Amino acid sequence: MVNSCCVINCNNRSQDRYGKRILNGVRFFSFPAWKQHLGNQISDLTKRRRMAWVSAIRRKDITFDNISRHMFVCSRHFLSGKPAYEMLECHPDWVPSLHLGHTEVKATHPERFTRRSKRQKALAQKNAAPATSPALPDLKLEIDEDPPSDEDPPSDEEPPSDEDPPSDEDSQSLQMDEAASTYELEEQQECSFCSCRRAEINRLLEENRLLKEELSQKTMSEDFLGDDEERVKYYTGLPCFAVLMGVLTQLLPCLPRTGRNLSPFQMLFLTLMRLRLNLPIQHIAHLFSIDQKTVSTTFRDTISAMFTHLSPLVHWPERHCLKGSMLQQFVEAFGNHVAVIVDCFEINAERASNQRAVAQTSSQKHTLKYLIGITPRGAIAFVSKGWGDGVSDKYVIESSGLLHKLLPGDLVLADRGFDIGENVGLMCAEVKKQKLVTKDAEETRKIAHLRVHLNRVVGCVRRKYTMLSEAVPVSMIAPCEDEDMMFLDKVVTVCCALTNMCPSVMKL
Repeated sequence: MVNSCCVINCNNRSQDRYGKRILNGVRFFSFPAWKQHLGNQISDLTKRRRMAWVSAIRRKDITFDNISRHMFVCSRHFLSGKPAYEMLECHPDWVPSLHLGHTEVKATHPERFTRRSKRQKALAQKNAAPATSPALPDLKLEIDEDPPSDEDPPSDEEPPSDEDPPSDEDSQSLQMDEAASTYELEEQQECSFCSCRRAEINRLLEENRLLKEELSQKTMSEDFLGDDEERVKYYTGLPCFAVLMGVLTQLLPCLPRTGRNLSPFQMLFLTLMRLRLNLPIQHIAHLFSIDQKTVSTTFRDTISAMFTHLSPLVHWPERHCLKGSMLQQFVEAFGNHVAVIVDCFEINAERASNQRAVAQTSSQKHTLKYLIGITPRGAIAFVSKGWGDGVSDKYVIESSGLLHKLLPGDLVLADRGFDIGENVGLMCAEVKKQKLVTKDAEETRKIAHLRVHLNRVVGCVRRKYTMLSEAVPVSMIAPCEDEDMMFLDKVVTVCCALTNMCPSVMKL
């Protein structure tokens, strides 16, 4: 279909007379519609805009209620080449304003334009003159002295005018001019109102944005952490926000959704904050605006999901991987046969608050011992379940399953308190201990120097996740239902897996 511009003396068309599309970059826009069902403000605004377009085009066959859908205005009549957004009432392109053909119409009828100007000027003078003049009483007396005759014209008739009587076309044109002037005045007043209204709207929008930003900083959500790596490290122990979101992606399929007022991100964030800072449950409940029971349930459910998905990160590497990644310091001291460095660390548990609970747990010691194995690269390769206080290191190593992971020729570095030489010998492996004897002084110095990084790793786990450094609730050392482990065992494994996701602290 051919689109043509309806502006006076504008011949822009979308196709030529042969039906070929004209590629001159001219675009065509239809008249704005009056939107009556979007509220009073939108209705009034769109009505004014439609009236403004009709007034700007000034064609007799185009009225507010009679605009064909085939009537278009081309881009030549807008400053920016297209109409402005309908809410920007003060924009120059809110209505067409260029090359509208009005001046050309006046130039084709100069005498009519002159008469119209004279009438407007006379009307202005008449409105400015006083209602009565001082010469009128004398003039009235002179007229009363001479009685009117039959030949005299009636006194109430106006004197003949030298100008031609206005035609219907002139009257219509004058009415259009007066209507346009009235509309321009109303438009100026409306624009001033719109400016104030728009300024108030912008102020409210900016205030709303600032309030949302302030609220996001106080809400425990993704926006609270953002791209601030220092904040991520402080609250979660993970190196960056991307790693945190990667953990969340792995946990999403198995995180429980039981109608709680927490998102999956908040469930993970709550758990990491509890591990990292060991905050009281009441304080966490206040931060997340939930009750304490929900905090406890969410923590246990999330830890169980993390244990299922993250425990494979604590794994024993293959021998060729160990040899290929062996650091030069270990090669110079022991060759490439070092498999693991072992040590034990302890976690204290709170005592039960009532006597019955104390009696039930009196047989259990309130200190849990864990065996940990570190590779020469500084990764945690093994962590045992917790053993009660009073159990020897030898018994822990024999019962933990670590010996079954050794291969013939493997070298195990252990503290001098570990009496496991015979057990490792059965596996055709060798144990190097830190013994303070004179003949082994040189070897002792080597082991002591290289074992520093074991202390760094174990210390990193306990410093990074302070829950392991302080007394844990007695409920965490109770056996898990249908599982041969305590809930604290899952917590320790999760902390070791999260530590393996961070850069190694080993510095040799």
